[in-house]
Amino acid sequence: ELPHAILGMEMAKKYKEHPDVVNAIGAHHDEMEMTALISPIIQACDAISGSRPGARREMMESYIKRLRQLEETAGAFKGVNQTYAIQAGRELRVIVDAENVSDERAGELSFEISQKIEKEMQYPGQIKVTVIREMRSVAYAK
Repeated sequence: ELPHAILGMEMAKKYKEHPDVVNAIGAHHDEMEMTALISPIIQACDAISGSRPGARREMMESYIKRLRQLEETAGAFKGVNQTYAIQAGRELRVIVDAENVSDERAGELSFEISQKIEKEMQYPGQIKVTVIREMRSVAYAK
């Protein structure tokens, strides 16, 4: 089986991409000589993209574990209905029960959750914790 860079290059050729694009795809892992000016730029972009959390398979398991831990940490608080780790784990959205959590408590809750995350978890950068308290009233006109 061919490396993905060569397979991608062959597909680009098949669909008549510009020769510079074809070379950039084929050479981004040094599997062939870089002849296009854009090739080293694409190689650098691939390296940057590959370094982000969750980008590589071997990192995926620990990445998913961290996202689950984020959601479970917030989910353990009273009044929390749902949690969503988004933006590659850089943001946590916490949906609370509007009947049991006041506006004031929602603010306190976001702070408490962020403090618990700081104490119990290791993560790169910062994590934004957003508590969402929503009240919906529905009526039907017939």
